[in-house]
Amino acid sequence: MKAGKAVVDISPEKSMFLWGYPHVERMSTGVNDPLYASVLFLSNENSSLMTIALDLLYISAEDTCQIRERIAAQVNIEPSNIMISCSHTHSGPVTVELIISGSDPVVPSVDQEYMGQVKDKIVAAAINAAENLIDAEVAVTSAEINGVGCNRNDENGLRDPEAGIIVVRDCNTKKIFTVSMVYCMHPTVLHEDSTLISSDFPGYARMYIQQQFGDDIVVCYHTGPQGNQSPRYHVRAQTFEEAERLGNILGKSIVDAVVALGDDDFEKESILDVAVSKIESVRKPIQSLDDAKNNLVFRKSEFERLKRENAGHGPIRTAECSVFGAEEAVYVAKCAADGSLDTALVNYKELEVQVLRIGDCSLVGLQGELFVEYSLAIKERTEGKVFVLCCTNGETQGYIVTEAATGYEADNALFAPATGTAMVGEVLQIIASLI
Repeated sequence: MKAGKAVVDISPEKSMFLWGYPHVERMSTGVNDPLYASVLFLSNENSSLMTIALDLLYISAEDTCQIRERIAAQVNIEPSNIMISCSHTHSGPVTVELIISGSDPVVPSVDQEYMGQVKDKIVAAAINAAENLIDAEVAVTSAEINGVGCNRNDENGLRDPEAGIIVVRDCNTKKIFTVSMVYCMHPTVLHEDSTLISSDFPGYARMYIQQQFGDDIVVCYHTGPQGNQSPRYHVRAQTFEEAERLGNILGKSIVDAVVALGDDDFEKESILDVAVSKIESVRKPIQSLDDAKNNLVFRKSEFERLKRENAGHGPIRTAECSVFGAEEAVYVAKCAADGSLDTALVNYKELEVQVLRIGDCSLVGLQGELFVEYSLAIKERTEGKVFVLCCTNGETQGYIVTEAATGYEADNALFAPATGTAMVGEVLQIIASLI
């Protein structure tokens, strides 16, 4: 086993609109903590694979394809063996043209100059990782995370407390080389009043891990299905101090799990394998414009009622987000009526499903923001370690929700729950074929 690593700062060098909260002209005024592209390259005599973790809200399938092809042109790796995921920070620039952003006049188009710089930096980092290899060994473990967040629509609803962990170390010195983690949680401690670039609590978790194992290690943070997961019921304030507190909780749990590993947990000859497939997406039936407008009236009335009743931060914020979703649903209904929605979704008829096998661990990459139910369904029906990523290798113009979903995510989703079900089925088939 050979391993390479690299990290590069992809923070914008100029003031840019910070993306993630509606109706706020939120221009960056500086950098609190940098946005990174973190690369892990693994190779043996049979195969090579690469993961690239980005501190961005989204990456498009088109940009994913470009990055993969450029890397593969200079590195001995198949484009399909490269997995590119986003942390989904809400304190970074606009990186994808979303249909629903058309309902918000303050959201600018993608700055292509910035995205060009980001892609160049990612490719350079990937090449650097592949050219500087060590003899390595790999261990896979996980940690139970409590106190960072929960189901954002129901404090007692479903969540996935498991953070998946992949540790690579130098097999000669036994020094930790990289730590990769997968955790299902929206990184949204920071809100619209913050104007500093930040990767939110994942950035602080990364800092905590580096403080324990050395600043020279690369920490790759991958977001699992977090469509209905949030710190909403756990935050005490929307501040950097609070982001650090939650990040330290996550970071300490990861460090404790890594420290608990013994020499027997590391393998020098782990199997590396990759499989990529496509599923056909299923469009969601779109409300009529009248129904969408009536739903918006209802959502606004519920939001006002909860504020009057002093229902607490969690329920009030959930209701406020439902207003945002209803506003977007009105815009989507207009787009459906004039045919522009069909045009915008023409490139989303098929969605990618990717599985990287590292030893007996399956790292699953899915496009879009999925509800955690889909991740749990995959884990429940699979033996061995399975870590599921979302916001990976492209977006899906929003959420992939469940049949039972209501409110913000369900109102602005463009694809039916059958799309998520198809992803789960395809993943299970792929994993079975790789065993």
